[in-house]
Amino acid sequence: MSTEAPRPAQPGQPSQPGTEPVNANSGGHRTALLGAMFLMATSAIGPGFITQTTVFTVQLGAAFAFAILVSILVDIAVQLNVWRVIGVSGQRAQELGSKVLPGAGIVLAALVFVGGAVFNIGNIAGTGLGLNAMLGLDPKIGGGISAVIAILIFLSKRAGMALDRIVVLLGAVMILLMLYVAIVAAPPVGVALKNTVLPEEVDFLVITTLIGGTVGGYITYSGAHRMIDSGVSGVENVKQISRSSVLGILVTCIMRVLLFLAIFGVVAGGVALTSDNMAAEAFGAAAGEIGVRIFGVVLWAAALTSVIGAAFTSISFVTKSSGNPRTRNLLTVAFIFVCAVAYLFLGQAPQTLLIFAGAFNGLILPFGFAILLWVAWRRRDLLHGYVYPKWLLTIGVLAWLLTLYLGWNSLAGLTKLWS
Repeated sequence: MSTEAPRPAQPGQPSQPGTEPVNANSGGHRTALLGAMFLMATSAIGPGFITQTTVFTVQLGAAFAFAILVSILVDIAVQLNVWRVIGVSGQRAQELGSKVLPGAGIVLAALVFVGGAVFNIGNIAGTGLGLNAMLGLDPKIGGGISAVIAILIFLSKRAGMALDRIVVLLGAVMILLMLYVAIVAAPPVGVALKNTVLPEEVDFLVITTLIGGTVGGYITYSGAHRMIDSGVSGVENVKQISRSSVLGILVTCIMRVLLFLAIFGVVAGGVALTSDNMAAEAFGAAAGEIGVRIFGVVLWAAALTSVIGAAFTSISFVTKSSGNPRTRNLLTVAFIFVCAVAYLFLGQAPQTLLIFAGAFNGLILPFGFAILLWVAWRRRDLLHGYVYPKWLLTIGVLAWLLTLYLGWNSLAGLTKLWS
């Protein structure tokens, strides 16, 4: 981004003017960490996130609370490791991959880029549907307007600051609006709390689906890549890096819980959600016409931040961290433009492509995560001598074993394409 701070000199290298190690406690870098944290969180909170949460709440009722708890614990285990390895090394995931195994970085970059491009067509479609619910605009016009807004962010002379601020602002708006609807829906919170630890039903497929949707594909790396691009990296910033990774997941958790409570309140009140858009129906049942408008705002904000996150992260995988920030911004603009044109011609990403990209996302998580865990375990040289905590590596390996199951499920998605 155009506001990137210079990278700190690595151990053994002389410091150049203006390249002294940055302090993540300084005001500018606290803002950068906040932006990275919200970029990760809001990248996860997209149209699919809203649909998944609604469908699973209708399906499981109060028992969905347990699925949320387990998925969040696994998400934290994954992101703690991802952010720490990338943050301490100061290198992007594909750069580390190429140093661990020749060609691995290229494969990882290709998986992320293709998956990000296809999903971004769906994200732009989501912005169109959001503006349609909010203002009654034609979805294609709304999608085009939203794509222009995203493009203007990356064309800004201070693109990094603009990106950080917009994702924080939209993230806060989503949480506040969801809090309002959750309160109005008046869900039986006590029943939900009980099911958080003593669920009436446990559905492991739902849990793994939530994990894949929160830390799968490009989402895994969005915040960490933004963090090191802003100049925050190195052993001296480990505490801030770890804290930000956990807080980012908790922001996603808050949004998921509030959305769950809003839908649960409607369902528990006896309303049968039967339309093709159960989330909009639930918002309307909870808060009337204003509820439908709020749904539009939430869907638009969720989709727009996902457009930004997918574009930023996808381009970060096909460019060098040492490259010209302005060039990266222009490539990001081109990425969004191509996705927007595809949406305007197609109306939506074809279902087959979405299944294909979803399968890619399921494969990216175990493959990319394995690379980072190997760096933590065996490549201390890439971490500048940092002694990686064994407890963190252990929970990372346990989480990775679960991602293998996710990857196996994703292969089933690919099988459907050719069946």
